[in-house]
Amino acid sequence: MYTFYEYSLNQQLIDALDEQRIKHPTDIQHKSIPHLLQGKDVIAQAQTGTGKTLAYTLPIIQQLDESSQAVQALIVAPTRELALQITEEIKALTSHLDADVLALYGGQQVDQQLKRLEGNTPIVVGTPGRLIDHLNRGTIRLGSLRHLVIDEADQMFEIGFLNDIEDIISRTPGNRQMVLCSATMPQPIRKLARTYMKDPVTVTSEAETVTVKEIKQIAVETTHRARKDTLVTLIHQFQPYLAIVFCRTKRRARQLNGELLEAGVLSDELHGDLSQAKRERVMKQFREAKIQVLVATDVAARGIDVEGITHVFNYDLPPDTEQYIHRIGRTGRAGASGLAVSLVTPRDADDVRRIERGIKMPLRRQTVKDGRLVTDSQTPEKQTGSKTADTGQHSKKSTHQRGKGTYAGKRDVPAKKERNDGKPGPRSGQGGVGKSKSGPRTGQGGAGKAKSFGRGGTGNSKSFGQGAPKRPNHSQSRRGGRSR
Repeated sequence: MYTFYEYSLNQQLIDALDEQRIKHPTDIQHKSIPHLLQGKDVIAQAQTGTGKTLAYTLPIIQQLDESSQAVQALIVAPTRELALQITEEIKALTSHLDADVLALYGGQQVDQQLKRLEGNTPIVVGTPGRLIDHLNRGTIRLGSLRHLVIDEADQMFEIGFLNDIEDIISRTPGNRQMVLCSATMPQPIRKLARTYMKDPVTVTSEAETVTVKEIKQIAVETTHRARKDTLVTLIHQFQPYLAIVFCRTKRRARQLNGELLEAGVLSDELHGDLSQAKRERVMKQFREAKIQVLVATDVAARGIDVEGITHVFNYDLPPDTEQYIHRIGRTGRAGASGLAVSLVTPRDADDVRRIERGIKMPLRRQTVKDGRLVTDSQTPEKQTGSKTADTGQHSKKSTHQRGKGTYAGKRDVPAKKERNDGKPGPRSGQGGVGKSKSGPRTGQGGAGKAKSFGRGGTGNSKSFGQGAPKRPNHSQSRRGGRSR
C-alpha cells in the first residue's frame, strides 16, 4: 500500500494530511501526483468521490512560490458548492503554510472579492461566470499563472459552460501546466484537451466499479401516480440517517419537497433557482443532520461530499449510466456501505436495462404492498435483525452503530450526547414506555417494552428510526481514512 511520503512532499503537507487521518493515496492520486510534480499536463478521468481533488491540489501547493504575490494556480469548478468544497480542502492542506486561497462565485459581494484579490492570494477557485466577470474588469490577472485546473469538465459541457472555459483558458499563459478532470470524455471535452493541452498524460481510476459494488442497489417498481407515496413509504421504513432524492428538473424538486414536508419528512430542496444564501443555509443544515432528506437536481448536487449519507433515491431515473454512477456515489464512500433505490415505472423499462448493462449487474426488483417493501412478491422484510441488502435498515449489530457513537464501520465519529429526557427531538416522535408502537417520527409511546420508531426512548426499547442515534459532529468535515 502506497503512502504520501513516496512523493517527497514537504513536511507541512504531510502534517496536514496526518491531521485529517489521510494516510494512503487513492488510485487516481497515486497515478496523477508523480506526473503533476514533473510538470506534465494530465487528464484525470475519474468519477466524483475518488479523491481527485487531492490529486491536483497537493502538487500545486507543493510547487507554490512563496515569494510571489501573483495568482499562481486557478481551479475552475462548475458549481458554487464544488468551488467552496475545493476551497475548504485547500485551506485544510495549507494550515501550516503561508498560502491563501480565495473562492470566486456568483452571489458574493464583488467588493469583498476585489479587496481579497488585492492581497497575496496564490490560489483562486472559481465558477466560470464570476471568473470571466473579474477577467473583463481586469481585477484578476493571470500573467504569472503556473497551474490551471478544469474540474468536472463534462459537467461544464452539460450546463453550457464550454465557451466560457475556452475563454478563460485563452487568457492564461501558454507555458502553464493544465489539468483536466472529467468523469466521462464526450467529444467536445476531447477536442478541448487536444486544443489546449501539451502532450497530456491520461490517467484513469478503477474506483468506479468498486463504488458500484460497495453500494447495494434495488429497483422498486411503482406507477407514475403512486411514485410519491412509494417514496414516502420507503423513507419511513428505511429511516435513512441522511438521504438525497434526485429529481430531473427544478420544478419537480420544488414540488416533491413540498409533498415530503406535508408527509412529515424533514426535507429541503437544492436546485439552481435558490439564492446563494439559501443554498448555503440548506447545505449547512444537511451537513449538521438538521434535515434528513435533500431533494436535489443533478447540477445542484454535483460535488456534494457530505459525511453520513446512507441512502440515495432516484425519483427520476438519470439519462445515462454515467449519471447514475455519479448519483449513487453520494453514498457508500470511503469503504462504507450504502443503499441506492431507483423508483421505476413501466415506462422506465428501457432505461433500467440500459443502466444494468452499464454497471454490469442486475438491479433487484422489489415492490411496496400494504405500506411495506416486498421482495420478489414474497412477504415483507422484517424490521428487526441485521441490515439486509433489500431494506438497508440498521440494527444494533449493523456496521452503522448509531447508538454506540460510530458510523459506517471504518469511521470513528464523535457522538453527541443522547437525549433521554422524554422530550421530543428534531424529528418530533417520542419513544416511550408501555406496550405501544409509534409510527415514524410522529408516534408517542408509553413505558416498558416499546418499539420506538421516533426519537427518544428509554428502558428496553428498540429504536429503528431516530430513537437512539448519536449524531456525528458534522462540523468536522474530514474524518479518519477519508480520501479526497
